[in-house]
Amino acid sequence: MQVEVRTDHNVGGGDKLTGQIVDDVTAALSRFSEHLTRVEVHLSDENADKGGVGDKRCVIEARPAGLSPVAVTDHGDTVEQACSGALRKLTSLLDTRFGKLANRKGGDTLRRAEQT
Repeated sequence: MQVEVRTDHNVGGGDKLTGQIVDDVTAALSRFSEHLTRVEVHLSDENADKGGVGDKRCVIEARPAGLSPVAVTDHGDTVEQACSGALRKLTSLLDTRFGKLANRKGGDTLRRAEQT
């Protein structure tokens, strides 16, 4: 799984921030790593240098192998809060997406396991 971090010109995206975001994404999505080819994190400050509540935005786009890409967005007072919220949303979305694929008709279920 390849992780890319992109920032707009209003977010100070130094190596320390980029490294932290990559580590957080890798840890949060580790159980999906064999199913994901690339994850893109886009960080922006919607109010630029004016400040404000919830003005930092994090959009995370995940590209599952063989499936269409999915994206989530979250806002926060800091970049870290926005990323944390977006990761929670993405984890939930991927749980649902891969759970539905695993539980299609004819797949293994508890009832079938009990009958054998």
